[in-house]
Amino acid sequence: MNAALSDARSASRTTKLAVVGAGAVGSTLAYAALARGSARTIALLDVNKAKVEAEVLDLQQGLMFTPQAEVIGSDDVAVCADADVVVVTAGAKQKPGQTRLDLAEATIELTAKILPGLVEVAPDAVYVMVTNPVDVVTYAALRISGLPRERLFGSGTVLDSSRLRVVLAERCGVAVGNVHAYIAGEHGDSEIALWSSATIAGVPLLNWTPFPGAKPLDEESREAVHREVVDSAYRIISGKGATNYAIGLAATRIIEAVLQDEHAVMPVSSLLEDYYGISDVCLSLPSLVDRRGVTQNVPVPLSDQELAGLRASAESVRAVQKRFGL
Repeated sequence: MNAALSDARSASRTTKLAVVGAGAVGSTLAYAALARGSARTIALLDVNKAKVEAEVLDLQQGLMFTPQAEVIGSDDVAVCADADVVVVTAGAKQKPGQTRLDLAEATIELTAKILPGLVEVAPDAVYVMVTNPVDVVTYAALRISGLPRERLFGSGTVLDSSRLRVVLAERCGVAVGNVHAYIAGEHGDSEIALWSSATIAGVPLLNWTPFPGAKPLDEESREAVHREVVDSAYRIISGKGATNYAIGLAATRIIEAVLQDEHAVMPVSSLLEDYYGISDVCLSLPSLVDRRGVTQNVPVPLSDQELAGLRASAESVRAVQKRFGL
């Protein structure tokens, strides 16, 4: 086959996204991916046959209003065959007052049950873990699957970073797109804000002068912003039972970065290897995401306080790993 024909066939190859779990997060993620045109085929897998078939039918009946796509679903893992990206959302549901780490045992057991079958039917896929507690589940999934760290990672603090940017944008009176700031560490209570590298419209956040009438960004205000970000999921769960819209959109952006080979920098959760001396734990840090998965953790400059916070977050997650023999 000549090179031109090979390239043409490669360029025309359609993409397939498999979403494991048709609950609130999985079905919302599938809807977001469909509406955005993220993949040519969207496959839903769930043990509840009636539920997954109903979700698929509902999505299919909106195909007239979306970019060209195919939506399929089943309770049989074969529906995920040859997927380019597999997103795992299945897991125990977080209840009001329950921390993400409280969910660990049941979710790890479920991951061990479903992941080998997924890898068998989609051996070349990039795997994105969304199920909480995502850092511990991602670490367990790497052990269970045997996949390289590049091809299996967690959604991490992509959502938390969006929450941070939204709150900062509101306080500063600027568009969200003008705020560049990351949450790092655990996707949970020990997560940290990387204030020292944050910028607003190119201005270092720590040097930002508020517009007239806007709130200051002093240390007390930054702490309040951070607390609002950490507590937001608990507020949503208390009010409506689950978070689904924002995480669906966040996961869809990660999927697009992979499928479109974007080389995007995103704070996903991956296995660290001597990052500021931190190893053998999955944490979120700004990382390069492309068709290969997570290819590199960006060496972001950290203040002494941020480095201490990141190390404390690592110890918090590592303690949970040890509790479950990981």
